[in-house]
Order: sequence, then C-alpha cells, then structure tokens
Amino acid sequence: MKAISNIYAVRRGPADRTFHEEEKEMKMKKLLTAAMAAAMVFSLTACGSEAPAESTAAVESTAVAETEAESTAAAETEAGTEAAAAFDLAGKKIGVQLGTTGDQLATDYEKNDGATVERYNKGADAIQALKQGKIDCVVIDYNPAKAFVEKNDDLQLLDEELSSEEYAMCVNKDNGDLTAKINEALAQLEADGVLDSIISNYIGDEAGQHPYTSPEGVDRSNGTLVMATNATFEPYEYYENQEVVGIDPDIAQAVCDVLGYELKVEDMEFDAIVNAVVSGKADFGAAGMTVTEERKLSVDFTDTYATASQVVIVKK
Repeated sequence: MKAISNIYAVRRGPADRTFHEEEKEMKMKKLLTAAMAAAMVFSLTACGSEAPAESTAAVESTAVAETEAESTAAAETEAGTEAAAAFDLAGKKIGVQLGTTGDQLATDYEKNDGATVERYNKGADAIQALKQGKIDCVVIDYNPAKAFVEKNDDLQLLDEELSSEEYAMCVNKDNGDLTAKINEALAQLEADGVLDSIISNYIGDEAGQHPYTSPEGVDRSNGTLVMATNATFEPYEYYENQEVVGIDPDIAQAVCDVLGYELKVEDMEFDAIVNAVVSGKADFGAAGMTVTEERKLSVDFTDTYATASQVVIVKK
C-alpha cells in the first residue's frame, strides 16, 4: 500500500552528542579556564604589578565550581539516558488505549513476558494513571505521546520505537467505489501539497501557521459523508472550543471538498469505529488508525496518508 505522506518528527538519535563527547568538551573548558587565569596573572606581572592573591584564588575557585557543576549535570544526563535505555516492558504494568496498536503490542508482552496491561478508553486516562503511580509506563503513538510529554514535565519519552506503522481511512468492504474515490482525492491533495500543509500545521516548526480552509464555491450536491473518529488523540483528532479538530478531520474535509460532499464527524470510542463502518453507521473511519492484517479482515483501507510509530512514556 502506497504511503502518501510522512509525519515529520525530530527525535534524539546517534547524531546527537554523547555523554563522552560532553565530558571531553568539559575538560577542554577546564583547560581554557585555567589558561585564562594564568594569562591574567602573567599580564598583571608584566605590567609591574603583583596579582592579588585573593583575585587569583577567586578565578581558580570559579573555574573549579563551574567544572564541578558541569560534571554533575553531565553525570545526571548520562544516568537518565542509561535508565531509559535499560527500561524493559517485561514484567511491567503497561497502560494503553483500548483497541489501539499499543494495546496489541502490550498484549504480546502480557502473554509472553509477564507484563500486566491496563486498558483505558482514552490515552489521557492512561497518562493520569502513570502520573499517579498506578502503572509503570504508557505505550502509545509517537505524536500524541510527544504532546502529552510537552504538557507534563514529570514525564519523558523513551528514544526506542517499538514499531513503525501506517495510518489510513477504513471503509466498508462493500463500498469499493468510495475507497477508490477517496484514494483519487488523496492523490490529488498530495500532488497539490495540501496533505503536507495540513500535517505541518499541527506538527513541526510551522504548527498553527496555515490552518486548512475549504475553497470557496465547493459543490456539495453529492450528499454527506459520515466520519467515525475518537477525538482523544492529539494532534490527529481532539476537541478545541467544543469542536473536533486535528489532522484527520482536516484531511477528511479536504477529501470531501474534492469529492463534493458535506462532512459530518461522529465521535465515539476507538474500538467502536470499525463496527460503525461495518454496520453503515459511518461511511469511513479516520482516527490515526493503523493498517493491520486483523482489521483488514473487517474493513478495507484507503492509501496511507501518514506514517507513525509506537513509543513508551515513563515518569522521570
């Protein structure tokens, strides 16, 4: 299945400075500080003055204090990095949102590695449980995880990704015509740069700078398409001023603009979305939904419009 667009996320990787590089840099700073102190003494002596003992002592004391402070900070950084790297889900109490890919991954640890899985209807509920010490970690998609961590300074995101995945819209297997039309619309939106513009309005340096707006004079005589979603998954779908907003609603609106439909968004529990599409309650589902073989047994998927990954959130 063709992946139309990627989520752009900057994460710490091998290219970033290591602890040993920082330690080397600190040593260089120490040598430079000592050299500067010696130069000051030499300069005063050359001018026929004696360097005051207390001034020399103050310079040396400051250099030592700065070096010690930098060493302590670097040691704490190394300890935090090692602790994150050593984190293992085996035997842990893992929080997930019910019915998500994170739920499926955690279930494997539950079956094979002695982990316990606590399932919540909302990702935010799992985060609260983590903050309260009821669970050891939360497994969730990267971009919602990043949003949670940015709002909670007592949480951290581990570097290692558990899996990579593709997001797409799900459609009733009996509605192949709609799947084909959505794919055509997605291809057009990709070619026009609209998909990238929508995504970058929520993720990255351009966030909030160019919200999607429907073109003027769109003919919506083809009727209404109902989208099933779970609006607890920022930045893909969430509430703002009592309205469901995010990447998925914007992409769905853009698709409807191309195809000539009105869009109606129905918010529901995540694990109810596939059933809503199968039963005809909704025309399609869009909720940061990962394409999986299990889901393909029940619904068809459009071309993928974003890629993401599953990650782990822990307390600092």
